[in-house]
Amino acid sequence: MSDYMFMLDSHLSAGQSRALQCVQNAAATANLSLFLTGGALRDMFGGFAIRDLDFTVEGSPTKLAKAVAETSGAAITATDDHRKSIEMVFPDGVPVSLAMAREEKYSRPGVRPKVTASTIYEDLRRRDFTINAMALSLNRASRGLVIDPTNGRGDLESRELRVAAPYALYDDPSRVLRLYRLKARLGFNVAPRTASQCQTVREEELHLKIDPEQIRAELLAAAREPDPAEVVRLLAEEGLTQLFSPALTGSGLNIPGLIRLRKAMAQIPFGLPFRPDQESLFLHVLTGNLSAAQRTAMAKTLSLPAPLVKAWTGFEAASKKLEKQLQNPKLQKPSLLYEAISSAPAELIADLMMRSAQRLVQDRIRNYFQKHLPAALEVTDEEVQAKGFVPGTPKFAKARKELVATRLDSRPKKPAVEPEAVAEAAPAGKK
Repeated sequence: MSDYMFMLDSHLSAGQSRALQCVQNAAATANLSLFLTGGALRDMFGGFAIRDLDFTVEGSPTKLAKAVAETSGAAITATDDHRKSIEMVFPDGVPVSLAMAREEKYSRPGVRPKVTASTIYEDLRRRDFTINAMALSLNRASRGLVIDPTNGRGDLESRELRVAAPYALYDDPSRVLRLYRLKARLGFNVAPRTASQCQTVREEELHLKIDPEQIRAELLAAAREPDPAEVVRLLAEEGLTQLFSPALTGSGLNIPGLIRLRKAMAQIPFGLPFRPDQESLFLHVLTGNLSAAQRTAMAKTLSLPAPLVKAWTGFEAASKKLEKQLQNPKLQKPSLLYEAISSAPAELIADLMMRSAQRLVQDRIRNYFQKHLPAALEVTDEEVQAKGFVPGTPKFAKARKELVATRLDSRPKKPAVEPEAVAEAAPAGKK
C-alpha cells in the first residue's frame, strides 16, 4: 500500500471504506480506469473530514454504476446524461458520485458546454479550482499515484483559492457561488487573479446568466455546509443571494436565524445519531422572514423538488404541533419521552431547539440527548439476540424497544443504610 493509500484509508469512515472498495472492485471487473477526484483529495491533503467520494472513470460510468448497485444495494439518486455523471447513495448513507473523464467547451458564458470524453489529465485541467483538480489512481498498475497538474497541493498549503483555468469563471459563472461557499467552509483567501476574474464576471453581469438548475444546486449545497450562515453572509455581501430570490436581501435574509440554528446544533453531543433533513431545515430558517407568496415564487423559479417544497412549506405547522406534544404531562416517564422525540423528524427537533420559548420543551429535548438517547444506545443487538430473537424481524424490533423502555424507566435504588452507620455519622450530642 502506498503512503497516499494509507493516508486515504486513515481519513475514511468505515462506510466510506466499504464504498471505495466496492467501486474499486466493480471498476476492475469492468476494466475501467478509476480515479478518486475532487473534494475527497482536497479534504485528504488538507486534513479535513472527507464528506463525499467522487470517482472519475475514463469511459462511461453507466455500466459501473449498475454493477455497484447490484453488488452493494446502493441506490442511483440522480443522473446527468449531458455531463455523463451519476449520483448514488449506499445503504448506510454514504454518498458517491461517478463521472466520465471529460472536456467541456463553452460557446459563450453560462450555456451548456459541449462535452467529449477525455483522459484524466484533461479532465482535471478543465475543473473549477486547483484544490479540486487532483486525482488519486485506484488502478492496479498505478494505485496510489497522485495526479496534480495545477498544483492544488501547493494552494492547499498556502490556503488559497485559485481557478484551475484562465476562463473558469467566465465559462461557468456558477463557480462564483461555489467560490464563496468554499471560502466560507475552508477560510481560505482568494488568489488576486481569481478575485479580479470574479469581479469582472460581476461587472459584466455574467452571474445573471447562471442556469436556474445550477442556482438550485448551489442553494442546496449551502444547506449541507457545516456553517450555512457564513455561506449566506458572504453571498449577501456580494449581492448574490438575490439569485435565489429577489426577496432574499436586507431584512428578508434571516441570517440571525441561521446563526441560532448553528448554535443549537452545536449543543448536540458528538457522535449521537441525529440526522435532520438539512435542506428543508435550511430553507425554513433562511426564508423565515419571507411571505408565503415569496416562498412559492422562489420554489417555482428554482424548480425545487415537490417533496422538498412540501416539507419546507409545512415546516412551521409541523414544528408547532410537535412543540405542543412535548408539553404533554404524560411524557414525564423517560421511555415515553424517548419514544416521542426519537420518532419525530430530526429537523423538527432542531427547529424547536433553536426557537422554542417553552422551558419544559427545551429541558426535555436536553434530557433526551444527554440521558435518554445514550442510555438507549447501550442496548445492543447481542443483548436482544440473547433472548432468542432473530435480527431483522418484527419481534426483534419489538423486543429491543421493550428493553430500551425498561432500561430508561428503571431507577437505581438508594443503598440501604444501617442504623449503626446513621448513628456514627450523626453530629456529637445528637445520637
